[in-house]
Amino acid sequence: MSISEMEDPEMKGKKKRGRPGKQAPVQEFVKKGETCGKKSGRGKANGVAQHNGDGGDPVTLFEVVKLGKSAMQSVVDEWIESYKQDRDLALLDLINFFIQCSGCKGTVRIEMFRNMQNAEIIRKMTEEFDEDSGDYPLTMPGPMWKKFRYNFCEFISVLIRQCQYSIIYDEYMMDTVISLLTGLSDSQVRAFRHTSTLAAMKLMTALVNVALNLSIHQDNTQRQYEAERNKIAGKRANEKLELLLQKRKELQENQDEIENMMNSIFKGIFVHRYRDAIAEIRAICIEEIGVWMKMYSDAFLNDSYLKYVGWTLHDRQGEVRLKCLKALQNLYTNRELFPKLELFTNRFKDRIVSMTLDKEYDVAVEAIRLVTLILQGSEDALSNEDCENVYHLVYSAHRPVAVAAGEFLHRKLFSRHDPQAEEALAKRRGRSSPNGNLIRMLVLFFLESELHEHAAYLVDSLWESSQELLKDWECMTELLLEEPVQGEEMLSDRQESALIELMVCTIRQAAEAHPPVGRGTGKRVLTAKERKTQIDDKNKLTEHFIMALPMLLSKYQADSEKVANLLQIPQYFDLDVYSAGRMEKHLDALLKQIRLVVEKHIEADVLEACSKTYSILCSEEYTIMNRVDIARSQLIDEMTDRFAHSVEELLQEAEEADDDDIYNVLSTLKRLTAFHNAHDLTRWDLFGNCYRLLKAGIEQGSMPEQIAVQALQCSHYSILWQLVKITEGVPSKDDLVALRRVVKSFLAVCQQCLSNVNTPVKEQAFMLLCDLLMIFSHQLISGGREGLQPLVFNPDSTLQNELLNFVLDHVFIDQDDESQSMEGDEEDEANKIEALHKRRNLLAAFCKLIIYDIVDMPAAADIFKHYMKYYNDYGDIIKETLSKTRQTDKILCAKTLILSLQQLFNELLQDQGPNLDRTSSHVSGIKELARRFALTFGLDQIKTREAVATLHKDGIEFAFKYQNPRGPEFPPINLAFLEVLSEFSSKLIRQDKKTVHSYLEKFMSESMSERREDVWLPLISYRNSLLTGGDEDHMSVTSGSSSKTGSVRSKKGRPPLHKKRIEGDETLTPESSVEGSWMMRNDTLQTPGALQTPQLTSTVLRENRPAEHMPDPDSERGLMEDDAEPIFEDVMMSSRGQLEDMNEEFEDTMVIDLPPSRNRRERAELRPDFFDSAAMIEDESYYISIFKK
Repeated sequence: MSISEMEDPEMKGKKKRGRPGKQAPVQEFVKKGETCGKKSGRGKANGVAQHNGDGGDPVTLFEVVKLGKSAMQSVVDEWIESYKQDRDLALLDLINFFIQCSGCKGTVRIEMFRNMQNAEIIRKMTEEFDEDSGDYPLTMPGPMWKKFRYNFCEFISVLIRQCQYSIIYDEYMMDTVISLLTGLSDSQVRAFRHTSTLAAMKLMTALVNVALNLSIHQDNTQRQYEAERNKIAGKRANEKLELLLQKRKELQENQDEIENMMNSIFKGIFVHRYRDAIAEIRAICIEEIGVWMKMYSDAFLNDSYLKYVGWTLHDRQGEVRLKCLKALQNLYTNRELFPKLELFTNRFKDRIVSMTLDKEYDVAVEAIRLVTLILQGSEDALSNEDCENVYHLVYSAHRPVAVAAGEFLHRKLFSRHDPQAEEALAKRRGRSSPNGNLIRMLVLFFLESELHEHAAYLVDSLWESSQELLKDWECMTELLLEEPVQGEEMLSDRQESALIELMVCTIRQAAEAHPPVGRGTGKRVLTAKERKTQIDDKNKLTEHFIMALPMLLSKYQADSEKVANLLQIPQYFDLDVYSAGRMEKHLDALLKQIRLVVEKHIEADVLEACSKTYSILCSEEYTIMNRVDIARSQLIDEMTDRFAHSVEELLQEAEEADDDDIYNVLSTLKRLTAFHNAHDLTRWDLFGNCYRLLKAGIEQGSMPEQIAVQALQCSHYSILWQLVKITEGVPSKDDLVALRRVVKSFLAVCQQCLSNVNTPVKEQAFMLLCDLLMIFSHQLISGGREGLQPLVFNPDSTLQNELLNFVLDHVFIDQDDESQSMEGDEEDEANKIEALHKRRNLLAAFCKLIIYDIVDMPAAADIFKHYMKYYNDYGDIIKETLSKTRQTDKILCAKTLILSLQQLFNELLQDQGPNLDRTSSHVSGIKELARRFALTFGLDQIKTREAVATLHKDGIEFAFKYQNPRGPEFPPINLAFLEVLSEFSSKLIRQDKKTVHSYLEKFMSESMSERREDVWLPLISYRNSLLTGGDEDHMSVTSGSSSKTGSVRSKKGRPPLHKKRIEGDETLTPESSVEGSWMMRNDTLQTPGALQTPQLTSTVLRENRPAEHMPDPDSERGLMEDDAEPIFEDVMMSSRGQLEDMNEEFEDTMVIDLPPSRNRRERAELRPDFFDSAAMIEDESYYISIFKK
């Protein structure tokens, strides 16, 4: 009989042991008349473990295995010896070993072993569990318990190995162990189930190894028998034939016995536990069946067993899916097994490919590696669509996923690589490298992926698998510099640009030896080997591009995109090579080409690249600095003279200036501005001419906007370089006065430019104003620099108002209105994003002034009031500003918040008049904003106590500020504001609610408290919110639907916290009484002094969730319809019905299903809005703890 017959439920002539669902009495295996009172060799007396109370040597199997001090071979040998002396006591020792490994404190006695069934023993042991802890050895943390798990598995493996020739065939030991493990694996106790499943699976693995050895011996015996039988009659040894026949029969009987045991374990344990409710148990099963299929592929590598792995690929726990993939990797690594995997591949290939997008990154990585192994085994197994699903993952931000995808791409892209043909082509073209076609293929892939801005990601993904190709800079240079040859297609302009971009990225990767920005957690420390490789690569690329770069710049100097990329290369040079290798002539050639590029281009990115290259080459640590400095100075001299001359002509001709005059000034100014960013050009005094251009533009109003923008930027750089000089040295008073005069005049010019008709000029002036006010603020003198006090500038109220008005006019605008002029543009969406990015920068620049107390905090009221309306665009910036200002001054921040609400309310009054429609969306919007503001105060009411009280005081005063002109019997004009103010009532502690109510009554006449008309409802609701008890402190009283939104919890979230207050704590201290409170003062607001904080307690209620629905059995068919099994969870766990949940979480024993995971990776969720009530409630348990005594 073959091992595959285990799938046949009706095996004839075989003993059935330990069947699932049947628990055989243990005493059936104990022979009558055997004595059980003998003392075994491991401290057993009458079947009870004798523990060494003095901390001496371990006396039980569990202690020996846990400590791991003895070799497992000797431990097993000792147990076998005791088994030979008295197998009942030895088996009792082994049974207690499994019980104790489960974390159970109980011990099975010999009387229990003789007289009780497995189910009764297990039930008795369940009662011995420590209910205070859910931990057991397999789940306990720490290196000792990790080692225990290893020793536990090794013990079982060695036990079977040592017993494989005799004891396991005695129809007693293995029957008893399998029966016990089957019963334990059917328990509702997680510790029993987990430990017994691990033991059973390792037992099965050991038996598979025994079966494999038996199969090998059978084959050898059969060959010996055939060889002897085929001999001629005279030389044939009949006795040997009989011995071989007898040996073959014995081996077959042993094989049948082993198959019976494996069948019992597989059907009694595996088929139930591979779908257990606990993910770790499922993972154990899948890991071990993968071992069986690899170890004994002839018996186990078929569709009857592969289907379990295939079904479990849909498991909803990542660790189980991971085990499936790793098990399959071990199979697909062996190409000889591919024919047996063909049907499985066809059935589950789509699922495996979809798992490359798994939401668990570890699973996605292993899925990609598995797909790569499938590709290596058979290219026909994967369709083009399957491959494309993996290709785009080279651009993933998660580096392990990208590297795995890069390995797949390398295998697929270069699988048809013919070295001989490539070398022949290279010789024919006179190239030194045969990688030309491969580099072309890489360029084509990059262009077809349509993600050109991510070349660095592509290079990084391929770096580990295709490093030799990516470092072939000679071949890349030859492709770029070679002349057209008849009959061979040359690189197109687009392909040349892509190749240059890829080449620069490979140079950066080799020189810096770390992934690009966005991949990885940062720069790691390189090993000695990696450091040596980095140095060698840097020397190699330097020696090559020192000679090649001038030629490349010469060929492509007219193409701004290519030149800008090529000029990135020198920053990765080892510049000592110029002088050490006597290559100054190549340096001169490079400087000449850069000069030509500067004279030919005015694009910002090209000029910045040239400026940066000069800056790197001028580093003082290199001997080539003087040579480069001379070339740079000559270039700046020429440009400065040209600029001064063109400015004079432009100013003289004024309104009569033509386009040539304007272009001459603009082109030279752009070059000088780009260089001034990275170089100190103060000795050329560029500020003077720039300032003249700006003043002329302001006075005449006709200066081209680009010239004005560039002049502003260049002047800004000039001021910063002057400040650097002063801060680095010991400035004189004259230097400080001169710089102050320059800064003051420039600030005045920028302020005047805010009213310019050209938006780019206004935006540039605004950004520079914000930057300079930050730089020359009171923080300039911090850190012992009090001598710079004359340079500190504080903006006056006029300038602050102008900056604020600019933000309101240019930031808080409807994007649709702004982009109407862009309609019809193919890049409309890109333009909208760019415009939004610019507006965000403007807002952030102004908010920084508020945060650092350069602009008065009340100015933030005009920002805060737009929080809800522009939440998607600027919510994060406004939220951060609110958080930082509250850290600076809680009370002033609270006043600013209420001021922003008052402004919105006043605007609403102007639009709708005094008779407000309180049900309108505008009023609801203000209330919702107030609710969001209230949530930002958090749950620590003690810290925000005074700020909240101040807010209520200002709100009450505002509500009663203006009396109704129609008479006192009509409500004050702003009375409806109290409905908004009530949103903050929940943030008052109980004592302050009464105090605020007393303050409110000071503004109310006697008739007001008696009015019940609709127009007085805001007053009624606000009073009610103040009179409400402390039990309502965490919800809004009168916010209607908005408060419901804030208090409703997700059903899947944390259970609600129920709070009880101590009634005796309601008494106010004398300071908080009405007579002695801050309400008697009109000028300031002070909260009461130290009060006894009411004690809060919480009770967490457990929610019993209903069992989830089973999937349709027909929806998950196996490889073949006849033997398919639906993939839904086994009903936990007993055939006698539902048992009590013993020391186990409710979820562990639920009926669950395994739905397919999503085929696309889920988008990363946005960080929770800390204004959102749901996010606040999630942290409620943390805040509540501060009130507990």
